[in-house]
Amino acid sequence: MAVTIKDIAKLANVSHTTVSRALNNSPLIKDKTKQKIVEIANQLNYSPDVHARSLVLQKSYTIGLFLTSLVNGTSSSFLAETIKGVHTVIDENYNLFVRGIQDFQSFSSITRKRFDGIILMSQSDVDNAFIYHVLEQKIPLVILNRKVEDRSIINILSNDCEGAYEAVSLFIKNGHQNIAIIEGTSEFRSSQERKEGYLNALIDHNVPILQQYMVKGNYDMESGYEAMKKLLSLNSPPTAVFCSNDDMAIGAMKAINEAGLVVPTQMSIIGFDDIGFSEYTTPALTTVKRPIEQISMVGAKKLLELMDEDVGEAAPIYLTTNLVNRQTVDGPRVVQ
Repeated sequence: MAVTIKDIAKLANVSHTTVSRALNNSPLIKDKTKQKIVEIANQLNYSPDVHARSLVLQKSYTIGLFLTSLVNGTSSSFLAETIKGVHTVIDENYNLFVRGIQDFQSFSSITRKRFDGIILMSQSDVDNAFIYHVLEQKIPLVILNRKVEDRSIINILSNDCEGAYEAVSLFIKNGHQNIAIIEGTSEFRSSQERKEGYLNALIDHNVPILQQYMVKGNYDMESGYEAMKKLLSLNSPPTAVFCSNDDMAIGAMKAINEAGLVVPTQMSIIGFDDIGFSEYTTPALTTVKRPIEQISMVGAKKLLELMDEDVGEAAPIYLTTNLVNRQTVDGPRVVQ
């Protein structure tokens, strides 16, 4: 039979309220009494009843981690780094509930009783309906990855536009003028910001913008592969390609190799994210490091703070991107 707080209270000759406060490290309990109670609890191998504790404290001990979608436009590496970052911060007392917003036909199950707090890795403006629902339920909320124009909401994100600008500028510094982009999922804000950075770099350096060099992708390897095949089929293929994420860049490199071309001597390529595989491609992929794990860690810390007290208005928190120059960029050579 499981040991209860009442069993500990009887042995310690105190009330069960005192035991509960001591085990929750309450400052109302003297250190000597607290130490005695903790020692008895350890000797009896006491394990708290989380369900009962939840009822008393009116907490679910569940944190929700939501993404726009777990399938469409979300790479496995992006998802893994997001979960890892959050999981690193929250302690073992909390359950982590991971789900895509697109899985829900209604948000009626998203309530304060079910979630103590929610982290949203927001990839699209279509998430706004979910955001409004969470705010109406008065559930503490932190949004990652996308800037939301509401100063009451904590935002943690990276400046993708600047990262893409730096990547395309590297092509230009190496002498490239025919520069293409493989775009990400069209409705995702990250895709729009990375394309904006690509265009800004071309404009600022007086490089021609050609519509045929802007090809749609879907943030997965297959779409990168197919998009690269389209670019290679052009009468005047590009000499450099900026891919809006690393998965598409890896797919693009496969298409380049199948066409009998060599990276980077005949085709330069840059990705975005710096996923684990990027360092181990042949050649190693030049990419923009986007600190997804760190963004998720900061978001989880901010959520725990918000769950304890209202932090009021908060300006967006930007974490910097960094260009990781490896082995996939060289000077241009016209593809025959």
